[in-house]
Amino acid sequence: MMVWIKRIGKVILTLLLALVFFLLLLYRNDISREEVDQKYATPQSHFINVNGQNVHVRIMGEGDPILLLHGSFSSLHTWESWQEELSPYFMTISLDFPGHGLTGPDDLQRYSIKDYSHLALTLAENLGLDKFHVAGNSMGGAVALQMASTRPDKVLSLNLIDASGAPMPSIRSLDEEEESQGQGLIFRLTSNPIFSKLLLKCTPKFLFAMNMKEVYFDSDKITSDKIDRYYELMLRDGNRQATLDRLSIPREYDFDFDVVKMPTLIMWGKEDKWIPLKQAYLIENAIPGSHLVVFEEAGHVPMEELPTETVAEYLSFLGVEIRKDYIKGPNYLTHVY
Repeated sequence: MMVWIKRIGKVILTLLLALVFFLLLLYRNDISREEVDQKYATPQSHFINVNGQNVHVRIMGEGDPILLLHGSFSSLHTWESWQEELSPYFMTISLDFPGHGLTGPDDLQRYSIKDYSHLALTLAENLGLDKFHVAGNSMGGAVALQMASTRPDKVLSLNLIDASGAPMPSIRSLDEEEESQGQGLIFRLTSNPIFSKLLLKCTPKFLFAMNMKEVYFDSDKITSDKIDRYYELMLRDGNRQATLDRLSIPREYDFDFDVVKMPTLIMWGKEDKWIPLKQAYLIENAIPGSHLVVFEEAGHVPMEELPTETVAEYLSFLGVEIRKDYIKGPNYLTHVY
């Protein structure tokens, strides 16, 4: 009997040592703000104090302003291609929300949809923008909706791209409730009390590769540079803790679809695994006169995956005439009233 106990003890000890060794392999220190800034800031980058927070903002172009709002776990880099194409016609302003990108954590933990909406509206005020267009993806779409609900007099138009915040049916199933909360792997891990603590120090890069395969339809478009960027910006000093803090707070927002009467374009990737297409129809029904475009070969971030096709559609929505040979036959379905 004692022999078996010793053998079982050795097996358990071996497994524990293997686990410790594995975690040591995954251990990653935070990357300093200076190092991340040096690598990912550009000549168009500005750090603007907004409500006591040093916000990373990228401004390109001149003309009517467009605010570009990124999604959860992302950064303003998601709009790089769009800013290049929009800036000949408009002033484009992208920003890293607190807890993301080069902005980093907020000491006051102002990470709710309402907080982000207030920050974006204050940024616009600080920049002297009286009125502006707003485009938002995923969480950024919810922020755009909150801005339009709070200050409809400021928002010239809305562009909601695979946006969260769709109104729920009066009678809804458990599956519909789960879909509305985001069911990506990264959300499930960060909501687990054990894994969330481990991710603070043991953050594997392969997790970000898996995450991108969930949000992209065509995995061939996922480059090592993109994976490195998402990974290193998450490791920016304080961003991992900020992410856990952000996901632990209640989803505070207050949409009033009755006042959202500005021109609205809704874009959606048909193959979105995070926020399914039926959420797009709920938003479309909630905003009378809105225009829905569904891109067949795209996932959760069509502006990254199909930048040329999506920005051409957005430019057309904004009234910019595009040459017929500007793009090669985009593959999308359009709903027209």
